[in-house]
Amino acid sequence: MALNVNRNVADAFYRYKMPRLLAKVEGKGNGIKTVIVNMTEVAKALGRPPTYPTKFFGCELGAQTQFDIKNDRFIVNGAHEAGKLQQMLDIFIKKFVLCPGCDNPETVLTVHAKKQTISQSCKACGYNGQLDMRHKLTTFILKNPPELSPAAQGASLTEGKKAKRGKKSDGQSGEKGSDGSENELDATNEVDEDDWAVDVSAAAVKARMEDLTNGAKGLTISDDMEKTPKERIDLFYSFVKQRRDQGMLSKPGADKDIVSEAERLDVKDKAPLILCELIFDSNILSQVIPNC
Repeated sequence: MALNVNRNVADAFYRYKMPRLLAKVEGKGNGIKTVIVNMTEVAKALGRPPTYPTKFFGCELGAQTQFDIKNDRFIVNGAHEAGKLQQMLDIFIKKFVLCPGCDNPETVLTVHAKKQTISQSCKACGYNGQLDMRHKLTTFILKNPPELSPAAQGASLTEGKKAKRGKKSDGQSGEKGSDGSENELDATNEVDEDDWAVDVSAAAVKARMEDLTNGAKGLTISDDMEKTPKERIDLFYSFVKQRRDQGMLSKPGADKDIVSEAERLDVKDKAPLILCELIFDSNILSQVIPNC
């Protein structure tokens, strides 16, 4: 069940949602620990690295934390109920996610290493201010700043390219001075024509998508990401099954397409099981080598 990121908002149509936190207690005695099963999904909904809320739990509970990024395991030592951790997550959201100006979660943290401060800016209302540095988590954030978002280079891939072209034309006009005004006008017209004369036919769109790297494809907005995990798994199943039935799995580049689709639908952890189900049957031993 999805929860409102700001749980003080009771509106059922509130647009900012997050998954309910799931916790699993493992081990016995001194080795008992709590694994936060879906921390990656929760953190993604909050726009923060999964290590931040996990470390926050450790600070609040006085417990050690462990991060196994490769295997997607985020652990807090000791036995802790999911409900208790969910309440602590609300505190984390209030301190490190919600905008102090408008209570909107569309905020970005920026670490200033020289000043040893962390600023928070809001994309919704334009707020920009410093975080309260008294919480222990701020020390962890200073040492582990959030990765630079692709959005920092422009609101879209197109805008990023336009900005580069704009800088280039500014540099050329600066060298030519006032004598280059006519050339500047021509250059501006050329840029405008280039930006707006975009072929939007299905073939052209497909060609541009092929030019994108697998990483950039993962950044494109898709309605599929609004679907439930089960629906996204079903989409991936249909994607692979169609290619299997068409005999395309053995063709060059098929593996990259499958990995890219799994990343796009955020089902990479379930992809191996789906592939095994579709590729192998009771004669798995004789099928392993041809499908390797």
